Amino acid sequence: MAGSVREGLRLLRRPNFAKLFTAYLITHTGSAMAPIAIAFGVLELTGSTSTAAYVIAAPVVAQVIILLVRGAIADRTSRQHVMVCADVLSAAAQLTIATLFITGAATVPLLVALMLANGAAIAFHQPAAMGFIPQVVAAHELQPANALLGAARSSAFMVGAALAGVLVATVGAGPTLAIDGASFALAALLIASLRVRAQEKTEQAGILEDLRLGWREFTAHQWLWTIVLQFSILVAGLEAVFGLIGPATARDVLGGPRDWGVIMACYGAGTILGGLAALRMRVERPMWVASLSVFFWAPLPLALSIPLELQWLMLAAFVHGITGQIFGVLWSTTLQTQIPSHLLSRVAAYDHLGSVVLAPLGVVAAGILYEDIGGPKTLWIAAATVIVPTALVLFVPGVRNLRTRHPVVG
Repeated sequence: MAGSVREGLRLLRRPNFAKLFTAYLITHTGSAMAPIAIAFGVLELTGSTSTAAYVIAAPVVAQVIILLVRGAIADRTSRQHVMVCADVLSAAAQLTIATLFITGAATVPLLVALMLANGAAIAFHQPAAMGFIPQVVAAHELQPANALLGAARSSAFMVGAALAGVLVATVGAGPTLAIDGASFALAALLIASLRVRAQEKTEQAGILEDLRLGWREFTAHQWLWTIVLQFSILVAGLEAVFGLIGPATARDVLGGPRDWGVIMACYGAGTILGGLAALRMRVERPMWVASLSVFFWAPLPLALSIPLELQWLMLAAFVHGITGQIFGVLWSTTLQTQIPSHLLSRVAAYDHLGSVVLAPLGVVAAGILYEDIGGPKTLWIAAATVIVPTALVLFVPGVRNLRTRHPVVG
């Protein structure tokens, strides 16, 4: 553990990595506020989970539409420039939504349009960031780098969620979202200032050929496509819990945004501990261990369905955070070491597309079910989307047998 921590501290002493780490801290603090502010702001505006679901699902719809093209663009242009442009677009969208809430001009169609723009920005940013990290650190530093960046996200999430609960309850959704917009602008400046290794360029084939090559690499790894298939179901359920049904439950039977902010802050605290654990983890079968950790994501929706007292909800969120961060570090490191670097962003795009493709339907269905069959039954269904596909994926040989190896180059 001490050696891993020392290696991580050495990374933080490098200006490039320190700036990237700071950008993660800033932008994820704001981003932790946004889902809470959007959820309670839209629920207050519409008074209906079924109507609010369309606003909350909109950014995921945008991601699904452009996910494949964005991976090819990140691989064949500059990942750094893609990340900067995506952060600028997110800043503009969030600041505009903030203004609409503050002035009382918000409507569902306007919010859907701006959330689509925000989702497009996220869609371009994620695969570019996955391929960008190996340009900042050496191959043998990827696991500590991913763990530290995960810790930055986690710390930011904990602080941002707790702050959002207080801010939404006191000053409203608009000012909270304004902070998020400003955080994206600051992150864009930091990313733009980085000096990193040159990006390995792809052959200048057409976009369709780029996508074909990415698909061939994606489908060549059984562990990869089966876990993505698992997550297409799992994310549909959890996106509904975190984005809509959890806040709606907090509004109806808990203490509103303050309680939901505390629960999400505990999730963030758990991800910090999970990141520290990931710094020292040396596992022989990374996807087997990562998949086992997913079972611990089901207790939160089950606890909300009763609902248990606040302290038990906090504990369930904390455990979810620990295991979620362990999964994330193992997943990112495995992708970066098993996939050739020049294909990484395209493969990450297929990963993200497969993982979120059903999420909009999950959010919309949950919003309707919440009003038709009630919150508890809707949350039971969400928990089942975690447990059932995770149990099935453990029988896949590629998941059980994948061994850790050194990065693939070229």
